[in-house]
Amino acid sequence: MTDTKMSERIPESNSCSTSIRSIDIGESEGTEISAIWTSSRALRNWVGGALLGLGLIISYIGSSLNYTLWMIGSEAFLLSDVLFLLSIGIGGEVILKKGYQDLKKKSFGISLLMSLAILGSIAGSILGGVHIYMEGAILSFLFNLAEVLENYSIEKARGSLRELMDLSPDRAVVRRNGETVEVAVESVEIGETVIIKPGEKIPVDGVVIEGSSAINEAPITGESIPVDKHRGDEIYAGTINEHGYLEAEATSKSSESTISKIIEMVKSAERKKTKHERYVERFSSYYTPTVVAIAIVTAFIPPLFLMQPWVIWFIRGITMLVLACPCAFVISTPVAVVSGITSAAKNGVLIESGTSLEAMGEIRVMAFDKTGTLTKGKLNVTDVIPLNGRSKEDVLRCACGLEERSDHPVAKAIVNHVKENHDISHEHGIEGFQEIRGKGVKASLNGREHYAGNPSLMDELGFDLNHVHHSSNSEKVLEEAHRMCSRTNCINILDRTIPRLQREGKTVILVTTEDELEGIIAVADEIRPHAKEVIEVLNSSGIRTVMLTGDNRHTAQAIADQIGIQDFRAELMPNEKVEELKRISERYGSIAMVGDGVNDAPALAVANVGIAMGAAGTDTALETANIALMKDDLSRIPYLYRLAVRTKAIIRQNIFASLTAKTLLAVGVPLGFVSIALAVLAGDAGMTLGITGNAMRISKLNPN
Repeated sequence: MTDTKMSERIPESNSCSTSIRSIDIGESEGTEISAIWTSSRALRNWVGGALLGLGLIISYIGSSLNYTLWMIGSEAFLLSDVLFLLSIGIGGEVILKKGYQDLKKKSFGISLLMSLAILGSIAGSILGGVHIYMEGAILSFLFNLAEVLENYSIEKARGSLRELMDLSPDRAVVRRNGETVEVAVESVEIGETVIIKPGEKIPVDGVVIEGSSAINEAPITGESIPVDKHRGDEIYAGTINEHGYLEAEATSKSSESTISKIIEMVKSAERKKTKHERYVERFSSYYTPTVVAIAIVTAFIPPLFLMQPWVIWFIRGITMLVLACPCAFVISTPVAVVSGITSAAKNGVLIESGTSLEAMGEIRVMAFDKTGTLTKGKLNVTDVIPLNGRSKEDVLRCACGLEERSDHPVAKAIVNHVKENHDISHEHGIEGFQEIRGKGVKASLNGREHYAGNPSLMDELGFDLNHVHHSSNSEKVLEEAHRMCSRTNCINILDRTIPRLQREGKTVILVTTEDELEGIIAVADEIRPHAKEVIEVLNSSGIRTVMLTGDNRHTAQAIADQIGIQDFRAELMPNEKVEELKRISERYGSIAMVGDGVNDAPALAVANVGIAMGAAGTDTALETANIALMKDDLSRIPYLYRLAVRTKAIIRQNIFASLTAKTLLAVGVPLGFVSIALAVLAGDAGMTLGITGNAMRISKLNPN
């Protein structure tokens, strides 16, 4: 991604000399904040300020020293005047140069406005016979000071991003040609062995091939508790090896590591304009020319009618010109957006743009996928009910043989359960394996047709699920005996067994031959930690919670009841989830969708805000969602919502405060209540500092 500066995106007529997005913090590390005070502009301003101060002392305290240095016609140049002019020349040079550049571009930039005000003070002194060089020197010093303070406050606001950029180490220890060598991290190739000692930062993304340790993954996931890592586990650049010795195989170049992608995504997000920013830009395009016109009228019209000294109104016109600068107003939104986005990144939440953050603060509905989002996405076998004389081992052996060739999560759960808990051999041959989409599988086992699938498949195959005989060797009969059958082990699994299992949140699979039911297997997914608490927080915040799932209605109802989901939609195909989202949004308003970023990509795309879970180490989630949670941690959802709401509130506060301050100062100028110094300090520097400080409150939000 290329680093586009804000000045390249905002119309020149609205540009400020300093913008939250035009601070170049470099590719790998930011400018030291302390260096701002010793920059060329700052040093020149300190010298100019010293000359200004000396001139003020001579003017007001040592008047006997304020002798005339020379005369030009009838104009006397006092020592203080010369000091003020020197102050303007040294400190104001950068302002005048930038003002000239603005003039060539035919733009009302802040530097042009300040240049006109400074030159106006000089011209007024020479032509009007009243010395107002001091006002020009004060304006030059205070404006430069305001710019330095803006740089400082903006760099402080971007501190979270700087912390991220400082995480990646510059050097890495690798094994090459049988030797251990230290190299620049950029030179580490994919497949090389990287050595990480206790206490060191991990230089590149990789997979552990030797050793074990606890890794502090807070920079990536926001999780402060170290995560145990063993052979085969993924590790990420910028995270910290707490205590163990590790060797890892590099899986990416340093420029393509997860932390690098996070930084690039945050930078990209900062460059994208929000709805509030576009409004501010449109307003500023009218504001500046209007105030400049008012400044001209203020300087020249009142003396003609009020019979007051023209110099008084000329100074007031210059003061009004200072207020034409929209800087505090322009940065009111981006400084809050930057603070919110960088703070979120530090806490394991990646936000694609300020627009997404803004939209998150406006949602009325939060929709969740079930599997892998509200639940862990790892199914486990919970029940095995043999039927018609079969044993549990018979049912599992048959089911395992059928499901071994399937990639479906339910199939994998059954196969894994058999391998981990039972010593069952597969002597039968498997032929003609076929998946029945959305319903189950079939294959020939030892020459006989078998099926494993959901109840709807059994219904299509013509099985009578109302009248099934429970195996006699089972520990107990789970259901009431069928009324129309004399055998005590006859059960109605369609109306009793299957609904009961589904009400418990379980998925039911029936195993059959072509003409006889052999057994029932139930699998269930474990609800994620914090899921219930997260839903409670959202419900209490006035957000409607909805679950969308492809699972059956009974299972969906069970999960919804357990965690407090207000509404759910069950038995949905991916395209049907999209349609449901549209219907829900039309009824309730803006909607956010939380999913895994892969299977839910269409739904994430159609939602006002798409949120992908578990994005660490994956590209897909970052590409399909507006917001990505780096860890499978639902507790970040309420934090994200609170962050968005606070950011939105602070943006509005900043806009209101900057407009109110400018308006009050503008009203006070013609009345003589506002000096040039007050206009610069309160209307520009002070307002900018206040706005930035207010925005930095966003970073104080506790993610927990």
